[in-house]
Amino acid sequence: MAVFDTPEEAFGALRPVCVQLTKTQTVENVEHLQAQLQAVSDSALQELQQYILFPLRFTLKTPGPKRERLIQSVVECLTFVLSSTCVKEQVLLQELFSEISACLYSPKSQKPAAVSEELKLAVIQGLSTLMHSAYGDILLAFYEPSILPRLGFAVSLLLDLAEQEKSKQIKIAALKCLQVLLFQCDCQDHPRSLDELEQKQLGDLFASFLPGISMALARVITGDFKQGHGIIVSSLKTFYKTVSFIMADEQLERISKVQPKPAVEHRVAELMVHREAKWVKNTSDKLTILIKKIIECVSGHPHWKVRLALIELVEALLLKCSQSLVGSAGPLLKALVGLVNDESPEVQAQCSKVLRHFADQKVVVGNRAFADILSENLHSLATSLPRLMSSQDDQGKFSTLSLLLGYLKLLGPRVNFVLNSVTHLQRLSKALIQVLELDVTDIKVVEERCWNSGPLGASETAATQPRSPMQRRYFRFFTDERLFLLLQQVCQLLGFYGDVYLLIDHFMELYRESVVYRKQAAMILNELVAGAAGLEVENLHENHIKTSTEELREIVTSILEEYTSQENWYLTTCIESEEVGEELTMKQSGLQAITSGAHTCQVTSFPAFSKPSPTICSMNSNIWQICIQLEGIGRFAYALGKDFRLLLMTALYPVLEKAGDQTLLISQAATSAMMDICHTCGYYSLQHLINQNSDYLVNGISLNLRHLSLHPHTPKVLEVMLWNSDASLLPLVADVVQDVLATLDQFYDKRAASFVGVLHALLAALAQWFPDTDDLRQLQGESAGEAGSHLSQRPAASEKGLENTTTAEDMELFLLNYLKEKDVADGNVSDFDNEEEEQSDPPKVDESDTGPDVEPPLPVQIQIATDVMERCIHMLSDKNLKIRLKVLDVLNLCVVVLQSHKNQLLPLAHRAWPPLVHRLTNDDPLVVLRAFKKLNYQTFLSSVLPWQCAVTRPGAVSAGLTYPRRQVWRLSEKPVLQRHPAKAGWLLSHPSSCQCPGWPGILPHAGFQAAAGCSAGPGPPLRETGPR
Repeated sequence: MAVFDTPEEAFGALRPVCVQLTKTQTVENVEHLQAQLQAVSDSALQELQQYILFPLRFTLKTPGPKRERLIQSVVECLTFVLSSTCVKEQVLLQELFSEISACLYSPKSQKPAAVSEELKLAVIQGLSTLMHSAYGDILLAFYEPSILPRLGFAVSLLLDLAEQEKSKQIKIAALKCLQVLLFQCDCQDHPRSLDELEQKQLGDLFASFLPGISMALARVITGDFKQGHGIIVSSLKTFYKTVSFIMADEQLERISKVQPKPAVEHRVAELMVHREAKWVKNTSDKLTILIKKIIECVSGHPHWKVRLALIELVEALLLKCSQSLVGSAGPLLKALVGLVNDESPEVQAQCSKVLRHFADQKVVVGNRAFADILSENLHSLATSLPRLMSSQDDQGKFSTLSLLLGYLKLLGPRVNFVLNSVTHLQRLSKALIQVLELDVTDIKVVEERCWNSGPLGASETAATQPRSPMQRRYFRFFTDERLFLLLQQVCQLLGFYGDVYLLIDHFMELYRESVVYRKQAAMILNELVAGAAGLEVENLHENHIKTSTEELREIVTSILEEYTSQENWYLTTCIESEEVGEELTMKQSGLQAITSGAHTCQVTSFPAFSKPSPTICSMNSNIWQICIQLEGIGRFAYALGKDFRLLLMTALYPVLEKAGDQTLLISQAATSAMMDICHTCGYYSLQHLINQNSDYLVNGISLNLRHLSLHPHTPKVLEVMLWNSDASLLPLVADVVQDVLATLDQFYDKRAASFVGVLHALLAALAQWFPDTDDLRQLQGESAGEAGSHLSQRPAASEKGLENTTTAEDMELFLLNYLKEKDVADGNVSDFDNEEEEQSDPPKVDESDTGPDVEPPLPVQIQIATDVMERCIHMLSDKNLKIRLKVLDVLNLCVVVLQSHKNQLLPLAHRAWPPLVHRLTNDDPLVVLRAFKKLNYQTFLSSVLPWQCAVTRPGAVSAGLTYPRRQVWRLSEKPVLQRHPAKAGWLLSHPSSCQCPGWPGILPHAGFQAAAGCSAGPGPPLRETGPR
């Protein structure tokens, strides 16, 4: 609260101080006056304004040298008075303006006087406060032609301070004061907004200063980065505000062709500028040079606020000076679109906002000159794009692609003018093809395989999630992931704004032209379709009409047909003999492979009937091509949405083929594509998708099985369906299973591996769909764990409990029964036993039974398991190790399914036992180990344990066992003793009952001795007859 509220009280307190200062101009008197002013209210100070200003102005006007400290104190006191009062007289405003500016005048030099930084800062603040303290009408009257010399001196003074001073504070203060003088500051206490006439008056006045202001500010902007971003930001704001005000189209439209004669003296009249057409043209040309230089320097500035100020500069000049600065439109637009994907989120957001504003205002589309400039820039960029993509580093490519993306966003539908040019479309497409070339030299892509069959690795909730992420891919010409995202956006915008039919046809021709272009063209086609559907596209032009759903479905159908054709879908991806043979037979006219070089891949053509060995490079390339095409199917599903259901009949079957592929990358890509289909078509899981479409899938499988040589991958489809469905599928596939078994009988020597995989999936599915609750559940759990399937395993505690239920009495009874049955088999039956059998009562006949016994029909799963087990018996001796291992798994699953139907199981088990014993005694160690894990303990005790004990007895290894037999012993000893510790331990602890030196007592005949690896007849301890 002020002490002196009335003018009278304030005058009484200030009069002695003012008189003293008028008599003696010292720093102490000025500071005493300023201290007294602190106690005076603003209203009283306004009434006494000129009285208080008089001693201060008198001090400045006194001739002779003055101390800098005194001048600084006077200017600071003046600034305080002006900040609390208003200047209401034009003459006072002009005089104060001249007196404060003169504080930095140097008569010996045109530059500011060599005074202290404190005085310079005080003068700048004084000028700024003075201009803000003037009334609106007084301030506008100040800007008349007669003030040009004094105003020009102040402008030059401020520009010199901004350019030459080292103090950042003085530089920024001078630039802000310059904005105030030019009526371009953002202060809230500035006078009212100007009308058209006032703007024209000020524009005519300031036009005289435009060359000097623009050149000086350009030097500041393009100076050293070390001066700080704040100075550059202030200079940019001052530059574009001044230029956009003086060169505004609205003002220049009202300029008369004849210059009126101002009522000023001749010297002042010569300083005036008439903004007629010729002056505008010359000034625009010179400003274009400066703008290009500024953009070149600032667009790559490391500080984001400088780049943000550049966007403001572009927006102001293009919106207000679109006609007068048409020559600068190209560099300005290039600078704007180059910041579309800036690393700073603030810059990126502001750039997108300005682009959308331009689209709403039709700054480019509605301005023929701007549209022509952008089209010409796009022409030029498309011409040089291939060269830039091969010569620039990643950062340069990022800037170039950002520029291309910005051009497409701004041009919108007018991009077709460029695409209709065949030359430029070819250059643009070749550049995209070139930069998207993949690196296909990584051997890991080929090495990663799916060895274990099982359900696809997708949860039920995954189908409701957004689109699956893309697989990481490596490109030949860049490593920055941002470049790939930019390329995706470029292709999407081309598909959104461009002629989609023209683009699809052009890239389909490139797809068919060469295998070198095929992967890149497929990636572009996928993004074109996504862009045409409007996926992930920022539409800046609201009036643009998107491609209709019917047209999009026709396009997708044609691309799908090309993707899933035999020459593009069934490619060599591994070197396994069967698969290579299948895929080579799919080639009808010829084969193209890619041979690997040091850093590149070359295309090599082979005749139709030759079978070249595939290289790592070619298989890698084929894997990526299939993955990209599968990814495209998922993109097409998102593009069409629910309408993709109409294409499931042609798309789902090939995808299921690839879902069962042994190449890990392909299987994952197919699974992702199926999840995308589930998400867009309304299926809540893969099982739901397969069940709902199983009718025509099964029909396709049945038809293709009849021409297996043309469709060798058909079993994979059925295998994937079985792994990922439920029991409702069984009635549909029952007939197909019989077709599979018949085809297996026909093509046993060629297709055994693929059909065994189907049988394994079938039996695993049956075991899961129709579980049994008998005591053999343990066997089911072990078989499921061995096959890597999703069957439940019995807990370890219950498994241990089952083993402990076997007592010594049980083992004794089993051995007695065995000896009795052996005697019967050898013909050693006594008459007493025969008499007992004859005297036994005949079976009672049920009188109510009036007809013959008719067995009820077997369930479908039992009949299928029976048929499969019959085939497995014959395939146990297959020459292929993998098939033998797989058949053992299938055989075990057959036992799991048939365990409740002894009448079917036991005869088949009896037939399976001899080849199984051969697997246990005379086969590869892996087969032996797998066979041991599948055995039942009773059959184990009777036929295999003797051999196992023979090779595991003390000293057997040192007695001459060769390496293969020792390896079998090591592999099989642990599972045998772990599986049946009680029986094995009992037998191994009773050597006294032995009759054979190799295996004592229990099995004396030569067949089991041979099975045990023992020499025939009594003799020395067990010895090996020689390596197999």
